[in-house]
Amino acid sequence: MAAASANPTVLVVDFGAQYGQLIARRVRDLGVYSEIIPCDMTAAEVGALDPAAIILSGGPASVYAEDAPSLDPGVLELGVPVLGFCYGQQAMAVALGGEVAHTDKGEYGPAPLALTSEGGASALFAGMPAEQTVWMSHRDAVSRVPEGFVVTSRTDVCPVASMECPERRLYATQFHPEVRHTPFGDEMLANFLFDVCGLERTWTMDSIIQDSVAAIREQVGESRVILGLSGGVDSSVVAALCARAIGRQLTCVFVNHGLLRKGEPEEVEEVFTRQFDVDFVHVHAEDRYAALLAGVTDPEEKRHIIGSQFWKEFFAVAEELAEDGRPVQFLAQGTIYPDIIESGARKTGGKASTIKSHHNLIPFPEGVSFELIEPLDHFFKDEVRALGTALGLPDYIVQRQPFPGPGLAIRIIGEVTLAKLALLKDADAIVREELDAYNQAAWEEDGERPVWQYFAVLPDVRSVGVMGDERTYGYPVILRAVESSDAMTADWAKLPYELLTKISTRITSEVEGINRVVYDITSKPPATIEWE
Repeated sequence: MAAASANPTVLVVDFGAQYGQLIARRVRDLGVYSEIIPCDMTAAEVGALDPAAIILSGGPASVYAEDAPSLDPGVLELGVPVLGFCYGQQAMAVALGGEVAHTDKGEYGPAPLALTSEGGASALFAGMPAEQTVWMSHRDAVSRVPEGFVVTSRTDVCPVASMECPERRLYATQFHPEVRHTPFGDEMLANFLFDVCGLERTWTMDSIIQDSVAAIREQVGESRVILGLSGGVDSSVVAALCARAIGRQLTCVFVNHGLLRKGEPEEVEEVFTRQFDVDFVHVHAEDRYAALLAGVTDPEEKRHIIGSQFWKEFFAVAEELAEDGRPVQFLAQGTIYPDIIESGARKTGGKASTIKSHHNLIPFPEGVSFELIEPLDHFFKDEVRALGTALGLPDYIVQRQPFPGPGLAIRIIGEVTLAKLALLKDADAIVREELDAYNQAAWEEDGERPVWQYFAVLPDVRSVGVMGDERTYGYPVILRAVESSDAMTADWAKLPYELLTKISTRITSEVEGINRVVYDITSKPPATIEWE
């Protein structure tokens, strides 16, 4: 997504931190627009973007490593406020003539921080206690601050936990204000954005909608657009944005690959033919996908087969639409930032390693020449939900839990067969029914939905059981339920024993062929939310 033209922009210089995008998100949470840029941009290139402020991210390297990313010192001479975190503080120090040294003892996790006398007068720490807890993750640290800087805080391990040169509006911390484990982190960011930089909270959902609609209209002109509609919140929000921007120039293409949840194809068609004034095409591709997936067990091969066939289905519809002499030029997608970072893509200049492929990030097949419209590719899931609410989408769409594009194919471990699909669909329907009710009860009581995503997984093993005094040899089902807000991290949900018992009893009683239910209690990291 391009920078919001009517809003001042805070640029986050990415030094390769796995969760560097969280910095941009925290800034946006405070009502200020923010974007990621790669660390190898020159000062002239950064200045041409007209930033209102710059934040330097953390990173995994040592500033003295041979291939360590470096900061163009001219970035610090642009006359705009700069705030550095962790590696960003070290890069700032080295660029301005300070020194960084390898400490005798690393510092990882929560650490007690004490403000110095200068820190007590610092705009960055205004309104905060002199002693607080921060989140550290480092082995190197600044050992000598650059000329004109003062030390504003320290820990027992780190003598320069933060430093600043207020005359030049340069600030830096060795700790990470962007993570929730630094309790006063949001206040520090707010102090920097509003007191140091003088910015205002101008980036709102209304402004996002206005800018996104304007950008889509400008990009599309009079051309036709195909939208890959899955029925999930991401593609639904893109559909609402495109519908508002270009109306009947949009054709929503729903490819039914036979891998959706129980009853979902019918629900998707009913919702989107009623909710939006756009063309809707339901492509029945169930048989084609079943043939392509027969005998395939590798999860990456499944993803690539499903993603490649998506493009073929889209292209076939586009060819049909082009028969009237108006070819389809654009393909709209619900790609969000976690899709990009897990795929190792570098749309933001980041350096994250590939975790798994995503169907909507697989290259086009030969002969396809769509241009992409991806208005959500800088957004996290909870931001997309807020945008959907602002667009007037109903709650049952906005709060629909994430569902992968490859569908149940990656929740069936091993080969996908019609028999396995039937088992998983029935078991998953029970899981969703019970946890939907659990979430709704919590929402009515305290306004929170405690479980963010929940589903069933069918592994490629069977186990012995007993039902009605008879031996069974059936499949187990794995229950996965997590708490999260952005899909970048997740913790397993601490469900009540009574609820787990009810889910297990219902599945083993109602779904013939399943005789065991187990619960996955692994967080992300080290696991991913999905199993494949």
